[in-house]
This record gives sequence, structure tokens and C-alpha cells, in this order.
Amino acid sequence: MPDLTRREVLIGAAALVAAGTARADETPEYLSAAQVVDALRAKRFSSLELTDRLIARIERLDANLNAVIVRDFDRAREAARAADAALARGDNRPLLGVPITVKESFNVAGLPTTWGIPQAKDFKARDDALIVTRARNAGAVVLGKTNVSLVLGDWQSYNAIYGVTRNPWNPERTPGGSSGGSAAALAAGFGALSLGSDIGGSLRVPAHFCGIAALKPSHGLVPSRGHAPPGARPLPREVDLAVVGPMARTAADLARVFDIIAGPDELASGVGYRLALRAPRQQELKNFRVLMIDSHPLMPTSAPVKAALERLAGRLERAGVKVERSHRLLPDLGEVARVYMRLLMSFTAANWPRDLYDRLRGIAASLPADDKSLAAERARGIALSHRDWVIADVMRSGQQAQWRALFAEVDVVLCPTMPVTAFAHDHSDRQEVRRLEIDGQSFPYLDVGLVWAAAATSMGLPAAVVPIDRGDHALPIGVQIVGPYLEDRTVLAFAMALEREFGGFTLPPGYA
Repeated sequence: MPDLTRREVLIGAAALVAAGTARADETPEYLSAAQVVDALRAKRFSSLELTDRLIARIERLDANLNAVIVRDFDRAREAARAADAALARGDNRPLLGVPITVKESFNVAGLPTTWGIPQAKDFKARDDALIVTRARNAGAVVLGKTNVSLVLGDWQSYNAIYGVTRNPWNPERTPGGSSGGSAAALAAGFGALSLGSDIGGSLRVPAHFCGIAALKPSHGLVPSRGHAPPGARPLPREVDLAVVGPMARTAADLARVFDIIAGPDELASGVGYRLALRAPRQQELKNFRVLMIDSHPLMPTSAPVKAALERLAGRLERAGVKVERSHRLLPDLGEVARVYMRLLMSFTAANWPRDLYDRLRGIAASLPADDKSLAAERARGIALSHRDWVIADVMRSGQQAQWRALFAEVDVVLCPTMPVTAFAHDHSDRQEVRRLEIDGQSFPYLDVGLVWAAAATSMGLPAAVVPIDRGDHALPIGVQIVGPYLEDRTVLAFAMALEREFGGFTLPPGYA
């Protein structure tokens, strides 16, 4: 690179953008975290200069998106100045000086944590969530917090406190949820990284809808202390199904952040934390054993998503990868989804008001025994006794054994993240009566959103999503990469190999 001043680097990038020729890696706002670290160490620009530039970008563009809804710009500038001083001393922490955002549902000291609940709008956290502490200790500069669904319970990101977040690819479409604000912020160039959470696709679906990357880690590997409803004690415990994890524009950045945030909670003593992460099975794309699934027994996959997966399978095969389209050891995905619905709703309903719980328990008791619909399984889950939960958990253990057997013969399973691309905003009150169209047919909203989240979540498996294509209305399509338990690095290695071979994130129109 020529010997340019920092100002010339930033102005030159802006000129490329104005000419319409800039790539994501040529525009300071769209540099990966790894590229930002390299540029800061090479003194191409300072952390404060980049932070100021990103703040100006958020102030200019976020009125149309509403992604960064809690802004912490003064403290971000202070952190950037401190990072520049540390860099001058030779500090080489892995995120030193890198601006990031954080999902609103994480505690950040001095900032609101509301989960979109109007009654909690005045609550402010006293301490950072552990995952935020680890990011800060690695040198990250926190710009602010991103929008969420009400109680983190939707694949859209809107609530009565902060309003509606829109998708940078099409503002008439949702960016996903509940980590939709983070995904929109990344796609719009509002920081290199974000931190999110997932129990029903809340990391994965926004990544798919916004064309970015996300990792749902193996259950229990990344501690969730401080990711709790407003006012709840930040206890060192891992709840069933739920995880916290990284979001980025590159798979390599996911791997960088994962290494920082994974590891035992210092206040916990569970034996699960003693389990060691395993090294990646492969590094070269051609060496991976891949199972591609594009159909679910309980829900069709839209033609654009199915076509994108088929194109990916063809590209993989031409690159020398052995791609199987079926496997005798694949568990029954319908039964996996049914068990997941029970477990998910048992967890979700635990804190519901007693009168609502009692009413829904009565509805569940009236269901015919032969009703195996996902809606019926969710209703049963709300009312699960501890005895019934144990029965469902034993069924899950049997399914986990089936997945282990499958992963003895394949390295990763590729599948849809969701059957559709980003859909139009729908803020009708009751999700239970919403519908989504798949190729002209109408299906229950909750079923469409949950079927492909089920396996990785219920089984505790790692799953990454990376962009692979664009579909109807030029909207992004991501592939879900599911791997064996505790083999997050295999999933990340495959995701990085995909990026190297076929490319990854592209800028939404108008955001260069």
C-alpha cells in the first residue's frame, strides 16, 4: 500500500464508494474486524478516527433502519482514545480498537436493558454481561445496543419502546429477529461485529435475512451470565436450549470472537465447562464430507431457497467435495421438531402469568391424542409437567445419539436457515394466527420460523449461517451449517472455506 496519510486513506475510500466501485474490504466502514486490527496496527487510521466515522454513519443512515437504538457514543470515543494509547504502547489484544454493537438484551453497565418490554423502559444495568466484559477486555469499543423483538420472541425486531427495525436490503422487509437490529447494523456498516442470542433462530434467521454471518455455539460453551430479562439477577447458569454468540460479516471474524467469548464462567462450577473444544476435522473445502438437506417433512422450502442450496451443492461438487443428498442415519426431522416444540414452550411459558398459564393448560388438555401438529406440540409444551418434561428430555437424548452416529460419517450438515427469504413486516398482535406464504401456499407463521431452528437448538449443536446467494427480489439467502457437539471449530472451518472459495458478504444497494 502507498505511504498515505490516515486522512487520505479515509477520503480515498469515500471516493471509491462515490464511484460505485468499492468492495466491502475497500471501505473502512465495511472492513472486517481482522482488517481493522491490521489497519490500526499499521497506523493507517486510528480507532478514534474509525469510531467517529462510524458514529457519523449511524447518525446519517440509521434513521431509515432504526438498528442502533441505544447509543453510547461518548463512552465509545473514550474507549477508542484508550485503545489508541494502548496500541501506541504495543498492546496487541485481538479486538483492540474495533468498534462493535451489542444486542439490547445484554446488560451493559449504565444502559437500558428492556427486552422491548414497556414496563421495563427505565431499567438500567449496573454491570456488563460476561460476554460484553470479555469483548471489552479484548479491546472492543462498544458503540451502542441494537433493537430486538418484544421479549426476544419473534423473527421481526420491533417493540413499543424503540419501534421497528428495517432490512437494509429492502426497508419493507424484516431484518429478522430477535437479533435483527444487530444483523441490520452489520449489513449497513455500523461496526464490524455484534453480539446476539438464539433459542429459536434468533442469531441464524437475521443472518440469513440480512446476508451476514452468525454462529450459534454448542450449548453451554459461551456463558450467558448477564443475558437475562430486565431486573433479573445475572446468575452463572445456562438455561435449556438458549445460547449467546457472535455475529459478523465474515466467518473468520466469527472464529476470532468465538475464541474470545467461549470458556467457563468464572462463577460457575458445572462439569459441562470442563469439556474441551475439538480441533476442526478438516481445513480444505474438498476434504469435508457434506450432507445437504433441502426438504423438511413438515414444511416445504421455497423455490428460491431450494434453488440457492442446489446451486451451492453444484459448486461444492465441482470443487471436489463429496455431497450426499440423503443419509440412512439422519434422524426423523419431524420428530425432532415435535420434541423441540415441547421443550421450547415449556421453557418459554415458565414465567407467564398464572391465569394465562392455567387457561392454556386447559386448552392443551383438550387436544386429541393423535394431533401431532406443531401447534398442538407447542400447546402441550406450555403445560408440561416435570414428569412429561423428563420424558421429552429422554426422547431428546435418543435423538442426540442419532446425530452423533450421523456425524461419525459426515462432517457437516447443510440445510435452510428458514424456508423463505426476508418477508414483509407483519405486526399483527398474535403470532399464532399470522401466516407466511411459501410459493403461493399459506402456512402457520410459527411453524415456518421454527422447523429449521429445531435440530441444532434442541440437540445443542453448533450451527453457523453464512450468505451464499440471493433469491426473490434480490434478497440474501444464507446456508445453515450444522456440526457435531463441541465441534464449533469444524463448523467455522467449513464456513471460512466456503468464503474463500465462493465469496461471502456483499454490500446492500445504496449502502456503499
